[in-house]
Amino acid sequence: MTMNDHNRPASGYAPEHSPRMQWAELAPDVFKAMVRLEAASRKGLDPILAELVKIRSSQLNHCAFCLDMHTKDALAAGESIERIVQLSAWEESRHFYTEKEIAAIELTEAVTVLTDGFVPDDVYERAAKHFDEAELAQLIAAITVINAWNRFAVSTRMVPGHYAPGDRKH
Repeated sequence: MTMNDHNRPASGYAPEHSPRMQWAELAPDVFKAMVRLEAASRKGLDPILAELVKIRSSQLNHCAFCLDMHTKDALAAGESIERIVQLSAWEESRHFYTEKEIAAIELTEAVTVLTDGFVPDDVYERAAKHFDEAELAQLIAAITVINAWNRFAVSTRMVPGHYAPGDRKH
C-alpha cells in the first residue's frame, strides 16, 4: 500500500491544493519582521497557553496551515490531545482549562472576531484579573501576531500537513 506524506493511504483522499504564492519569498522583509514580532510576542508567556491562543485564533480564522503547525507544537510542548480537541468547544468543556486559560481564550476570541464589535470590558477585565499588565500586553501581542499570520496563510493558501515541530515557518 502506497502512503502519502501524511502517513495515510495515498488513494481516496482529495488532492492537496497548491499555494497561491510563496509570500515569504516575495516579501522577505515583511516575513523577517513578522518572525521578529512573533519572537517578541512570546516573551514571558507560558508556551502551552501561547499555543492554545494560537490554535483558538486559527480555528476562528479557518487557518488550516496554522492549525497544523500549532497543534503539533502544542503536542510537542506536552499539551494533551484531549484539550486541543476540546478547544473548539471550550465553553462546554471549561473543566479542561484553568480560569487563566479561559480568560486568555475569551480575550483571543474577542480580539480575533472584531466584526462583532470592540473587545468587551468584561472580557478584558477577566483577563486583567489573571495576567499582570506586562503579561496582558504580551498576550494581546501574541493574539494580534497569530491573527496576522492567519491572514497571510489563509489569503495565500499555505498548504497544511507538512510541518514538523521545530520547523518554524513562523
